[in-house]
Amino acid sequence: MTAGRCESVFHGETGRLTGFDPARVMDVPSVQAVSKIYEGLLQYSYLDRPYKVEPWLAEAMPEVSTNGLEYSFRIRRGIYFQDDPCFVATGGRGRELTASDFVYAIKRVADPRVGSSGFWAFRGRIAGLDAFREQAAAGKADLDTPVEGLQAPDRYTLCLRLTQPFPALLWVLTMNYAYAVPREAVEFYGQDFVNHPVGTGPYILRAYTHNYRLEFIRNPKWEQTGRVDRYPATGAPGDAESGLLVDAGKPIPFLDRIVQFVIGDASTQWLMFLADDLEMSAISRDNWDAVIVRQDELSEDLARRGILMDKAPALDVSYIGFNMEDPVVGTNRFLRQAMLAAFDREKWVRFMNGRVVPADGPVPPAMRHVDPGRTRFPYDLDRARALLASAGYPGGRDPRTGRRLELTLELGSGGSETRESAEVLASFMDPIGIVLKPSFNNWPAFLKKIEQRQAQMFMMSWVADYPDPENFLQLFYGPNETPGANRCNYRNAGFDRLYEAALPMVECAEKHELHAAMERIVMEDCPWMFLHHNMTFSLRHRRLGNYKPHDFPYGMIKYYRLEDLSRPAESRGGKGDS
Repeated sequence: MTAGRCESVFHGETGRLTGFDPARVMDVPSVQAVSKIYEGLLQYSYLDRPYKVEPWLAEAMPEVSTNGLEYSFRIRRGIYFQDDPCFVATGGRGRELTASDFVYAIKRVADPRVGSSGFWAFRGRIAGLDAFREQAAAGKADLDTPVEGLQAPDRYTLCLRLTQPFPALLWVLTMNYAYAVPREAVEFYGQDFVNHPVGTGPYILRAYTHNYRLEFIRNPKWEQTGRVDRYPATGAPGDAESGLLVDAGKPIPFLDRIVQFVIGDASTQWLMFLADDLEMSAISRDNWDAVIVRQDELSEDLARRGILMDKAPALDVSYIGFNMEDPVVGTNRFLRQAMLAAFDREKWVRFMNGRVVPADGPVPPAMRHVDPGRTRFPYDLDRARALLASAGYPGGRDPRTGRRLELTLELGSGGSETRESAEVLASFMDPIGIVLKPSFNNWPAFLKKIEQRQAQMFMMSWVADYPDPENFLQLFYGPNETPGANRCNYRNAGFDRLYEAALPMVECAEKHELHAAMERIVMEDCPWMFLHHNMTFSLRHRRLGNYKPHDFPYGMIKYYRLEDLSRPAESRGGKGDS
């Protein structure tokens, strides 16, 4: 913090975390936390639309061979990991980033003993990496074992060799699974590395109270080593008029400290926002009518208070997943189809205050190049009952017991909105005779049930990792089964063949048609009950500057700035902010 000015402290909300290990986190709150501390070769340009990647820890975009198989990156010199006791050789003073840190990080993702959720991002793509994974599983390889397609020929050069062209590789390299990780930290902290992040990023973790409070502070190593990264000098059309280029070319980060609270109750979050204890807030279903008037406009009362609203379609999908290994729902396609036909999309949209767009498949409409066609199972109770009879449950009765069929829906929280959602979903199934029983969990327990394949059905969302339909379609690719991204353990040989055929293709009409064909297969098989795509409505205080909605916001908080610093930081955020 510069002498003579108030400390710039951002107060925000987050969800329950699963840890700080880049190789193992895949939920949005944890990836958001990790991305403040760790960094990758590439990142998304903050202001540019359509989205594009730009070099970050790499000096420039990679050199790519004419056959599209070899990528060569030069690593920026003078980038240092934060000071930490794990760096014994330097007396805890950190050390310089090298190309080997990326080799090590990607090997960790591939090593099954690490339990990474992200091997799907590299599976079948880097020469020798799949073989390394198999050898490591058999105890015949470790993290010192060379991988043919993953090499650091010198201190500042990283070379990747692919098994086949994969144009989406540059998107993948922006993800947390490709962040640089120091081996010293993993070995020093062992199993507790998940709670001891050590990165090169703009912030370090100062304090963490489990399921309550996080605090990050500026990484002093940046100032000590003279590292200077800057706010973007250019943006998308309209950014200059919106004030988003006022800080063009200025050194970042602007925030000195970031304090986030784990707030499970929407009402509590809303009251904290109105009391100036949070810079931003989502709009809960219960508060919708008090916030929004006249065709999605902000109420005059909130506007007078200096509150701004940002609205944009999200690249995401919310769904109910069926565990395809479950002996009831997983083996009975007619049953899954019947439940989808009983889902009343219009009532669901009304329940969600019109904040969502009904989903008829897994890929958000904004990312589709070819329309796969309308949903195969629109709301139709007569058809749902007929399908249920074909499934072996006429009238919803289980012939083995003579009672109504009971199915369990696992949910990742017990908050009021989640409970109300479960009640609405159960009301949709009741007319066809199915009893849908909710099971409320905290987030880690919820994920554990899914990863251990114990969940019969579960409600989740997937937020795009990169702007390509493949990122949603890989959720159904057989080899990506849990603990990978295919959480429903869906397998369809025809789908897998199309997926593998499309992967190496550059953008073209044939690739787009393959994507649409894959969607049609999934829409027929119904491994998911497709719920909706979100419209994101968020509120922020006017003092929060440089804010632009971003579908891939990981690490972007380094660009935020607080304009109203008239009050000392200690006078704000009284709830535990000491």
